[in-house]
Amino acid sequence: MIGCYLGVDVGSVSTNVVIMGEDQGVLAKVYVKTQGRPIEAVQRGLLEARKMLQAEPQILGVGTTGSGRHLAAKILGADIIKNEITAHGIAALSCVPEVRTIFEIGGQDSKIIFLRDGIIQDFSMNTVCAAGTGSFLDRQAARLGIEIGEFGRLALKGRSGVRIAGRCAVFAESDMIHKQQLGHNQEDLIKGLCDALVRNFLNNLAKGKEVSGPVVFQGGVAANIGIKRSFEEALGQEMIIPEHHGVMGAIGCCLLAKEQAHRDKGMKTAFKGFNLVEATYQVTGFECHDCTNGCEVIDIQAEGTSIARWGDKCGKWGNIKEKTMESA
Repeated sequence: MIGCYLGVDVGSVSTNVVIMGEDQGVLAKVYVKTQGRPIEAVQRGLLEARKMLQAEPQILGVGTTGSGRHLAAKILGADIIKNEITAHGIAALSCVPEVRTIFEIGGQDSKIIFLRDGIIQDFSMNTVCAAGTGSFLDRQAARLGIEIGEFGRLALKGRSGVRIAGRCAVFAESDMIHKQQLGHNQEDLIKGLCDALVRNFLNNLAKGKEVSGPVVFQGGVAANIGIKRSFEEALGQEMIIPEHHGVMGAIGCCLLAKEQAHRDKGMKTAFKGFNLVEATYQVTGFECHDCTNGCEVIDIQAEGTSIARWGDKCGKWGNIKEKTMESA
Protein backbone atom coordinates (compact mmCIF):
# COMPACT_ATOMS: atom_id res chain seq x y z
CA MET A 1 0.00 0.00 0.00
CA ILE A 2 1.17 3.50 -0.77
CA GLY A 3 0.95 6.28 1.80
CA CYS A 4 -1.42 9.05 0.70
CA TYR A 5 -3.37 12.05 1.93
CA LEU A 6 -7.04 12.75 1.25
CA GLY A 7 -8.50 16.22 0.73
CA VAL A 8 -12.22 16.96 0.31
CA ASP A 9 -13.75 20.33 -0.59
CA VAL A 10 -17.55 20.33 -0.23
CA GLY A 11 -19.28 23.33 -1.78
CA SER A 12 -22.87 24.16 -2.61
CA VAL A 13 -22.37 23.40 -6.31
CA SER A 14 -19.54 20.87 -6.44
CA THR A 15 -17.59 18.48 -4.24
CA ASN A 16 -13.92 17.91 -5.05
CA VAL A 17 -11.89 14.95 -3.84
CA VAL A 18 -8.10 14.66 -4.18
CA ILE A 19 -5.72 11.88 -3.18
CA MET A 20 -2.11 13.05 -3.00
CA GLY A 21 1.10 11.09 -2.53
CA GLU A 22 3.98 11.84 -0.17
CA ASP A 23 5.78 13.57 -3.03
CA GLN A 24 2.80 15.96 -3.40
CA GLY A 25 1.86 14.45 -6.71
CA VAL A 26 -1.88 14.29 -7.41
CA LEU A 27 -2.76 10.61 -7.79
CA ALA A 28 -6.51 11.07 -8.19
CA LYS A 29 -8.86 14.03 -8.48
CA VAL A 30 -12.63 13.96 -8.78
CA TYR A 31 -15.26 16.63 -9.39
CA VAL A 32 -18.88 15.72 -8.66
CA LYS A 33 -22.06 17.80 -8.44
CA THR A 34 -23.22 18.30 -4.86
CA GLN A 35 -26.89 18.73 -5.92
CA GLY A 36 -28.02 19.49 -2.37
CA ARG A 37 -26.86 16.07 -1.13
CA PRO A 38 -23.35 16.60 0.28
CA ILE A 39 -23.05 13.21 2.00
CA GLU A 40 -23.86 11.33 -1.20
CA ALA A 41 -21.48 13.63 -3.12
CA VAL A 42 -18.65 12.81 -0.71
CA GLN A 43 -19.37 9.10 -1.06
CA ARG A 44 -19.47 9.28 -4.87
CA GLY A 45 -16.28 11.32 -5.00
CA LEU A 46 -14.44 8.96 -2.68
CA LEU A 47 -15.56 5.92 -4.66
CA GLU A 48 -14.46 7.43 -7.99
CA ALA A 49 -11.11 8.53 -6.55
CA ARG A 50 -10.45 5.04 -5.19
CA LYS A 51 -11.19 3.51 -8.61
CA MET A 52 -8.49 5.70 -10.18
CA LEU A 53 -5.77 4.01 -8.12
CA GLN A 54 -4.42 0.58 -8.99
CA ALA A 55 -3.73 -0.38 -5.37
CA GLU A 56 -5.58 0.33 -2.13
CA PRO A 57 -3.98 3.49 -0.72
CA GLN A 58 -2.96 3.84 2.90
CA ILE A 59 -4.53 7.14 3.98
CA LEU A 60 -2.18 8.87 6.43
CA GLY A 61 -4.22 12.03 6.91
CA VAL A 62 -7.54 13.61 5.89
CA GLY A 63 -8.56 17.26 5.58
CA THR A 64 -11.85 18.93 4.69
CA THR A 65 -12.83 22.44 3.60
CA GLY A 66 -15.72 24.27 1.95
CA SER A 67 -19.18 25.16 3.19
CA GLY A 68 -19.84 21.51 4.04
CA ARG A 69 -16.48 20.86 5.70
CA HIS A 70 -17.87 20.04 9.15
CA LEU A 71 -20.38 17.56 7.79
CA ALA A 72 -17.74 15.94 5.58
CA ALA A 73 -15.33 15.75 8.52
CA LYS A 74 -17.84 13.81 10.60
CA ILE A 75 -18.57 11.40 7.77
CA LEU A 76 -14.96 10.80 6.74
CA GLY A 77 -13.19 11.00 10.07
CA ALA A 78 -11.07 14.05 9.19
CA ASP A 79 -7.89 14.98 11.02
CA ILE A 80 -8.09 18.68 10.12
CA ILE A 81 -10.91 21.05 9.18
CA LYS A 82 -9.84 24.28 7.48
CA ASN A 83 -11.64 27.28 6.00
CA GLU A 84 -11.50 27.88 2.26
CA ILE A 85 -9.15 30.85 2.51
CA THR A 86 -6.45 28.82 4.25
CA ALA A 87 -6.87 25.79 1.98
CA HIS A 88 -6.71 27.82 -1.25
CA GLY A 89 -3.80 29.89 0.03
CA ILE A 90 -1.69 26.85 0.94
CA ALA A 91 -2.44 25.19 -2.41
CA ALA A 92 -1.42 28.29 -4.40
CA LEU A 93 1.80 28.64 -2.40
CA SER A 94 2.72 25.05 -3.24
CA CYS A 95 2.52 25.91 -6.96
CA VAL A 96 3.84 29.48 -6.91
CA PRO A 97 5.83 30.13 -3.68
CA GLU A 98 6.13 33.85 -4.45
CA VAL A 99 2.39 34.36 -5.09
CA ARG A 100 1.02 37.67 -3.76
CA THR A 101 -2.60 37.61 -4.97
CA ILE A 102 -5.04 34.75 -5.52
CA PHE A 103 -8.25 35.00 -7.53
CA GLU A 104 -10.67 32.12 -6.99
CA ILE A 105 -13.97 31.97 -8.87
CA GLY A 106 -16.33 29.04 -8.50
CA GLY A 107 -19.91 28.34 -9.49
CA GLN A 108 -21.63 30.23 -6.66
CA ASP A 109 -18.99 32.38 -4.98
CA SER A 110 -15.67 34.08 -5.53
CA LYS A 111 -12.81 35.30 -3.39
CA ILE A 112 -9.58 37.24 -3.50
CA ILE A 113 -6.67 36.49 -1.16
CA PHE A 114 -3.66 38.73 -0.53
CA LEU A 115 -0.36 37.25 0.65
CA ARG A 116 2.94 38.79 1.67
CA ASP A 117 6.05 36.68 2.22
CA GLY A 118 4.01 33.51 2.09
CA ILE A 119 1.53 34.63 4.75
CA ILE A 120 -2.14 35.45 4.16
CA GLN A 121 -2.66 39.11 5.03
CA ASP A 122 -6.18 39.88 3.84
CA PHE A 123 -9.07 38.47 1.85
CA SER A 124 -12.53 39.31 0.55
CA MET A 125 -15.39 37.02 -0.47
CA ASN A 126 -18.47 37.40 -2.63
CA THR A 127 -21.27 35.01 -1.75
CA VAL A 128 -24.15 37.29 -2.77
CA CYS A 129 -23.75 38.71 -6.28
CA ALA A 130 -24.07 36.06 -9.00
CA ALA A 131 -22.59 38.40 -11.64
CA GLY A 132 -19.12 37.68 -10.21
CA THR A 133 -19.39 33.88 -10.31
CA GLY A 134 -19.38 31.00 -12.77
CA SER A 135 -23.15 30.57 -12.64
CA PHE A 136 -23.47 33.95 -14.38
CA LEU A 137 -21.50 32.67 -17.37
CA ASP A 138 -23.43 29.39 -17.42
CA ARG A 139 -26.76 31.20 -17.67
CA GLN A 140 -25.60 33.57 -20.39
CA ALA A 141 -24.08 30.74 -22.42
CA ALA A 142 -27.40 28.89 -22.25
CA ARG A 143 -29.25 32.03 -23.32
CA LEU A 144 -26.90 32.45 -26.28
CA GLY A 145 -27.30 28.79 -27.20
CA ILE A 146 -23.64 27.83 -26.86
CA GLU A 147 -21.77 25.29 -24.73
CA ILE A 148 -19.90 26.81 -21.76
CA GLY A 149 -16.79 24.98 -23.01
CA GLU A 150 -16.91 27.12 -26.18
CA PHE A 151 -17.44 30.38 -24.28
CA GLY A 152 -13.76 31.26 -23.82
CA ARG A 153 -12.75 30.34 -27.37
CA LEU A 154 -15.47 32.56 -28.83
CA ALA A 155 -14.52 35.41 -26.46
CA LEU A 156 -11.00 35.40 -27.89
CA LYS A 157 -12.49 36.06 -31.33
CA GLY A 158 -14.23 39.21 -30.10
CA ARG A 159 -12.54 42.28 -31.56
CA SER A 160 -14.14 44.88 -29.33
CA GLY A 161 -16.14 43.71 -26.37
CA VAL A 162 -19.60 45.19 -26.07
CA ARG A 163 -19.89 47.03 -22.74
CA ILE A 164 -22.48 45.19 -20.66
CA ALA A 165 -23.64 46.31 -17.23
CA GLY A 166 -22.04 43.88 -14.81
CA ARG A 167 -22.92 45.12 -11.33
CA CYS A 168 -25.94 42.81 -11.11
CA ALA A 169 -26.72 39.54 -12.88
CA VAL A 170 -30.31 40.64 -13.58
CA PHE A 171 -29.25 43.97 -15.13
CA ALA A 172 -26.44 42.26 -17.07
CA GLU A 173 -28.88 39.82 -18.65
CA SER A 174 -31.29 42.60 -19.60
CA ASP A 175 -28.44 44.66 -21.04
CA MET A 176 -27.12 41.71 -23.03
CA ILE A 177 -30.57 41.12 -24.57
CA HIS A 178 -30.74 44.81 -25.48
CA LYS A 179 -27.29 44.68 -27.13
CA GLN A 180 -28.35 41.55 -29.05
CA GLN A 181 -31.34 43.43 -30.40
CA LEU A 182 -29.02 46.22 -31.55
CA GLY A 183 -27.26 43.71 -33.80
CA HIS A 184 -23.91 43.12 -32.09
CA ASN A 185 -22.23 39.88 -33.14
CA GLN A 186 -21.99 36.91 -30.77
CA GLU A 187 -18.23 37.00 -30.29
CA ASP A 188 -18.27 40.65 -29.18
CA LEU A 189 -21.19 39.97 -26.83
CA ILE A 190 -19.32 37.08 -25.22
CA LYS A 191 -16.17 39.18 -24.87
CA GLY A 192 -18.34 41.85 -23.23
CA LEU A 193 -19.74 39.33 -20.77
CA CYS A 194 -16.21 38.25 -19.79
CA ASP A 195 -15.25 41.89 -19.27
CA ALA A 196 -18.40 42.45 -17.19
CA LEU A 197 -17.60 39.56 -14.84
CA VAL A 198 -14.04 40.82 -14.41
CA ARG A 199 -15.22 44.37 -13.64
CA ASN A 200 -17.70 43.00 -11.09
CA PHE A 201 -15.00 40.91 -9.42
CA LEU A 202 -12.46 43.73 -9.23
CA ASN A 203 -14.99 46.37 -8.13
CA ASN A 204 -16.54 44.19 -5.43
CA LEU A 205 -13.47 42.43 -4.05
CA ALA A 206 -10.35 44.37 -5.01
CA LYS A 207 -11.49 48.00 -4.93
CA GLY A 208 -9.01 50.14 -3.03
CA LYS A 209 -6.54 47.27 -2.65
CA GLU A 210 -3.25 46.60 -4.36
CA VAL A 211 -3.38 43.66 -6.75
CA SER A 212 0.29 42.84 -7.17
CA GLY A 213 1.84 39.89 -8.94
CA PRO A 214 2.39 37.09 -9.21
CA VAL A 215 -1.37 36.55 -9.46
CA VAL A 216 -2.67 32.97 -9.34
CA PHE A 217 -6.11 32.31 -10.85
CA GLN A 218 -7.90 29.19 -9.61
CA GLY A 219 -11.37 27.71 -9.38
CA GLY A 220 -13.49 26.22 -12.14
CA VAL A 221 -13.79 29.54 -14.03
CA ALA A 222 -9.99 29.65 -14.46
CA ALA A 223 -10.49 27.17 -17.32
CA ASN A 224 -12.26 29.92 -19.29
CA ILE A 225 -9.56 31.48 -21.48
CA GLY A 226 -11.83 34.44 -22.22
CA ILE A 227 -12.00 35.40 -18.53
CA LYS A 228 -8.23 34.96 -18.23
CA ARG A 229 -7.66 37.39 -21.09
CA SER A 230 -10.12 39.93 -19.68
CA PHE A 231 -8.33 39.84 -16.31
CA GLU A 232 -4.94 40.28 -17.97
CA GLU A 233 -6.22 43.25 -20.00
CA ALA A 234 -7.76 44.88 -16.91
CA LEU A 235 -4.69 44.37 -14.70
CA GLY A 236 -1.91 44.62 -17.25
CA GLN A 237 -0.24 41.49 -15.92
CA GLU A 238 -0.18 37.74 -16.47
CA MET A 239 -2.55 35.39 -14.66
CA ILE A 240 -0.93 32.12 -13.58
CA ILE A 241 -3.29 29.13 -13.76
CA PRO A 242 -2.16 26.00 -11.87
CA GLU A 243 -2.47 22.58 -13.51
CA HIS A 244 -5.12 21.45 -11.01
CA HIS A 245 -6.84 24.85 -10.73
CA GLY A 246 -10.32 23.36 -10.29
CA VAL A 247 -9.53 21.37 -7.12
CA MET A 248 -7.13 23.66 -5.28
CA GLY A 249 -9.18 23.68 -2.07
CA ALA A 250 -8.92 19.88 -1.84
CA ILE A 251 -5.21 20.02 -2.66
CA GLY A 252 -4.70 22.51 0.16
CA CYS A 253 -6.41 20.05 2.52
CA CYS A 254 -4.04 17.27 1.46
CA LEU A 255 -1.03 19.51 2.10
CA LEU A 256 -2.32 20.59 5.52
CA ALA A 257 -3.11 17.00 6.50
CA LYS A 258 0.40 15.98 5.45
CA GLU A 259 1.93 18.82 7.45
CA GLN A 260 0.06 17.78 10.57
CA ALA A 261 0.92 14.10 10.14
CA HIS A 262 4.62 14.95 9.81
CA ARG A 263 4.46 17.32 12.78
CA ASP A 264 2.69 14.80 15.01
CA LYS A 265 4.77 11.70 14.27
CA GLY A 266 2.68 9.41 16.45
CA MET A 267 -0.62 10.62 15.03
CA LYS A 268 -2.97 7.95 13.73
CA THR A 269 -5.49 9.19 11.22
CA ALA A 270 -9.16 9.21 12.17
CA PHE A 271 -10.14 8.22 8.60
CA LYS A 272 -13.02 5.73 8.68
CA GLY A 273 -11.95 3.89 5.54
CA PHE A 274 -13.24 3.56 2.00
CA ASN A 275 -16.04 1.26 3.14
CA LEU A 276 -17.98 4.34 4.24
CA VAL A 277 -19.13 4.71 0.64
CA GLU A 278 -21.49 1.79 1.31
CA ALA A 279 -23.00 3.24 4.50
CA THR A 280 -26.43 4.87 4.64
CA TYR A 281 -26.66 8.17 6.48
CA GLN A 282 -29.57 10.34 7.58
CA VAL A 283 -29.24 13.96 8.65
CA THR A 284 -31.85 15.44 10.96
CA GLY A 285 -31.98 18.51 13.16
CA PHE A 286 -33.64 19.72 16.30
CA GLU A 287 -33.73 22.94 18.29
CA CYS A 288 -32.38 22.83 21.82
CA HIS A 289 -34.46 24.82 24.32
CA ASP A 290 -32.25 24.25 27.37
CA CYS A 291 -31.15 27.92 27.28
CA THR A 292 -31.97 31.15 25.46
CA ASN A 293 -29.51 30.44 22.62
CA GLY A 294 -32.03 28.12 20.95
CA CYS A 295 -29.29 26.31 19.00
CA GLU A 296 -30.17 24.22 15.97
CA VAL A 297 -28.38 20.92 16.50
CA ILE A 298 -27.49 18.75 13.51
CA ASP A 299 -27.67 15.01 14.10
CA ILE A 300 -26.05 12.50 11.71
CA GLN A 301 -27.26 8.93 11.95
CA ALA A 302 -25.94 5.75 10.37
CA GLU A 303 -28.15 2.68 10.42
CA GLY A 304 -30.45 4.44 12.93
CA THR A 305 -27.65 5.28 15.39
CA SER A 306 -26.33 8.80 16.01
CA ILE A 307 -22.67 9.03 15.04
CA ALA A 308 -22.15 12.78 15.41
CA ARG A 309 -23.88 15.97 16.48
CA TRP A 310 -22.86 19.58 16.19
CA GLY A 311 -24.24 23.12 15.98
CA ASP A 312 -24.65 23.77 19.71
CA LYS A 313 -22.77 26.80 21.03
CA CYS A 314 -22.09 25.34 24.46
CA GLY A 315 -20.90 21.93 23.25
CA LYS A 316 -23.52 20.05 25.26
CA TRP A 317 -24.72 17.73 22.50
CA GLY A 318 -21.42 17.46 20.65
CA ASN A 319 -19.51 16.65 23.83
CA ILE A 320 -21.96 13.88 24.73
CA LYS A 321 -21.39 12.21 21.39
CA GLU A 322 -17.60 12.65 21.57
CA LYS A 323 -17.48 11.10 25.05
CA THR A 324 -19.71 8.23 23.93
CA MET A 325 -17.49 7.56 20.92
CA GLU A 326 -14.33 7.70 23.05
CA SER A 327 -15.73 5.21 25.57
CA ALA A 328 -17.02 2.82 22.93
